[in-house]
Amino acid sequence: MTNANVNANDTWKLGKYEFTSRFILGSGKYSHELIKAAVQQAQAQIVTLALRRVNVGGMANILDFIPENVKLLPNTSGARNADEAVRIARLSREICDSDLVKIEIMRDSKYLLPDNQETIKATEILAKEGFTVMPYMYPDLNAARDMANAGAACIMPLGAPIGSNRGLATKEFIQILIDEIDLPIIVDAGIGRPSQACEAMEMGATAIMANTAIATAGDLPLMAQAFRLAIEAGRLGYRAKLGRVKAKGGSASSPLTGYLQD
Repeated sequence: MTNANVNANDTWKLGKYEFTSRFILGSGKYSHELIKAAVQQAQAQIVTLALRRVNVGGMANILDFIPENVKLLPNTSGARNADEAVRIARLSREICDSDLVKIEIMRDSKYLLPDNQETIKATEILAKEGFTVMPYMYPDLNAARDMANAGAACIMPLGAPIGSNRGLATKEFIQILIDEIDLPIIVDAGIGRPSQACEAMEMGATAIMANTAIATAGDLPLMAQAFRLAIEAGRLGYRAKLGRVKAKGGSASSPLTGYLQD
């Protein structure tokens, strides 16, 4: 089965947009090598950009390495409240000519945990203005429901603190969101290994956003490829419906007949 066959009939929707790739390059550690690996080896169709980290010249330089068929996703990194996030989002739409925006609001500078309440406020304002809003959040069912009701196009729970590579520390809470929220669930932040991305996809996540795991790898193109294959494997496992798990005891996989008599 080729990669094209794996993805061709298994698309996912984000507002008015439709994608086949389930890997999204997060913002943070940028290099031309990273962007190239993400687009060519991981086959990312969305690349996130932290607007506050680039000047006009830097913006043009980054865009030179992003193919036209890849969507640019500005985020509001650096915002400490809803008002700041809204201002950054409006500016990003003017600069990037895109209605996509990832809402990041963090008052905590040590653990970089998102402020769910301020994120709900920003989501409601921007959704009413026609943005396709992608809120980054700490996985909490009540907050996720409020974001969905406010007009979010997806929900983006963290797996672990940003840049930590510690994996699915919030696994049980992410599973609740997958089970209860009727929107794409994109696991964002903390995924450090291909196996962790695979596990999240087996759980039923729609897509994975990662940056640090690839940016800090010894071989960027190889790690990007590993993430693509892991995400595809996890998605196929989810679609195939995983086999049952017995809480106690075992179950013979072949008939218990024909034993030699003592």
